[in-house]
Amino acid sequence: KVRQVVRAAKERGIPIRVGVNEGSLPPLPSLAEDELPPPKPQRMVDAALWEIGILQEMGFEDIKISLKAFDVPTMVTAYREIAKRVPYPLHLGVTEAGTPGAGSVRSAVGIGILLAQGIGDTIRVSLAADPAEELPVAWSILASLNIRQRGAIILACPTCGRIEVDLIPLANQVEAHFQKLGKPITVAVMGCVVNGPGEARDADIGLAAGKAKGAIFRKGQVVRTVPEEQFLSALIEEGQRVIAEKLGGAPPAATGPADDPDAVIPMTAVERSARPGRVARR
Repeated sequence: KVRQVVRAAKERGIPIRVGVNEGSLPPLPSLAEDELPPPKPQRMVDAALWEIGILQEMGFEDIKISLKAFDVPTMVTAYREIAKRVPYPLHLGVTEAGTPGAGSVRSAVGIGILLAQGIGDTIRVSLAADPAEELPVAWSILASLNIRQRGAIILACPTCGRIEVDLIPLANQVEAHFQKLGKPITVAVMGCVVNGPGEARDADIGLAAGKAKGAIFRKGQVVRTVPEEQFLSALIEEGQRVIAEKLGGAPPAATGPADDPDAVIPMTAVERSARPGRVARR
């Protein structure tokens, strides 16, 4: 059956994924009384190499690999080791990561560590939730590492004694609007005019809110001052100008978040120096 699958994949140009999950490893061989079992990451790598060897013996090289585990250190160690051993693309993920809150953090830590080291070609965030909730987390991981950006990135200060406005509802409104646009823009919502523009100078646009009035800024430079009742509308207006300039066209309409039926997102422009002979794929 394996030969039939390989033959069919070759004929159709379809890759085969070698997937190893920590919960379904081959049973351990009999060990001597004083012998310790190999670490789980090594067992995962060995299982993958065994399956890869079968495909290679049949002359099949269009292979992709995943080594998924719930335990982040186990997952990271396994991927680091396999990246040294084979030239094939790696599909990253933390399996059974959990509910959206804890699962998003666990996925971001595991996937983020590896991507920051140049390891990984595609990613999958797996949550105990509607699959539609997985995509924003995956895109946020990529955006946080400056790998890819889809839609808006919202900066908001954690609030302090200088804040003079109700910042949290305002930041939520700003995020809701710009995420609907689905356009790449970085927007800052800061709670004071003292440090706001300077702390968020890398944002495309931002608002430094003060008592009864606030400053709209672009790349840290204040462009105008507006009354409190215009905070949201003025920031949206300025954001539309920036997006139009970036895209070279008219200001965008709010079309809702871009949908993608597949939560597997390919990497681009990621240097994979951890694997000798590998080049960044597009």
